[in-house]
Amino acid sequence: MFYQPGITPHNLPRDPFKACVVPRPIGWISTRSPTGTANLAPYSQFNNLTFDPPYVMFSGNQTAGGARKDTVVNAEATVEFVWNVATYPLRDAVNVTAEQTAYGVDEFARAGLRKQRATLVDVDMVAQSPVRFECRYHSTLRLPGNPPMGTVDIIIGRVVGIHVADDVLTEGLVDIAKTQPIARCGYYEYARVSETFEMVIPGDAKVLYGLEGSAARNAEERRGGKERGAKL
Repeated sequence: MFYQPGITPHNLPRDPFKACVVPRPIGWISTRSPTGTANLAPYSQFNNLTFDPPYVMFSGNQTAGGARKDTVVNAEATVEFVWNVATYPLRDAVNVTAEQTAYGVDEFARAGLRKQRATLVDVDMVAQSPVRFECRYHSTLRLPGNPPMGTVDIIIGRVVGIHVADDVLTEGLVDIAKTQPIARCGYYEYARVSETFEMVIPGDAKVLYGLEGSAARNAEERRGGKERGAKL
């Protein structure tokens, strides 16, 4: 089959687009309003962008009337936000925080979640979430959209602090079987990640630094390059 999105019919019960781009990590983003009210919402268009320094992004659609998501408004106004990993044990709370409510509603309270203040940014984190990224707002990329979903705001933030619970580490590595992250699939489906397999790309070992996401090794390479240059 072939169809042009929004132009020609796909003749399927539901649109397959989101079911093809799977699984997608969930951006469970916490922010604070300029007046200090906590906000928490999940975004299925979320990912990391690079690792040295680390950046993440999430996107939220505006309404046909031009109303922007609370998370977007808060992140731009306060220039801070936190990503909390959405896990299988917390799936019901994630779902509660997905409901659209009036601006100023505290989703932490609605979902029965404990707050923990971040270290570097003035934002509440989900205390029960085993991995959290403290982020400073970098920029917004706005893409045009069709009604009734409206324009989409893509928020980019720099990760300035990372929290990892000790009990999700195995021999110093984050253990997927312990974090149990959930991912967005198509339609109303989600995936529970509980096992992994390993593949190591052959070739130059320096390529693996990027796959590992090792900023420390990048720094070592930079220092080594400067030392070699100084000797020449």
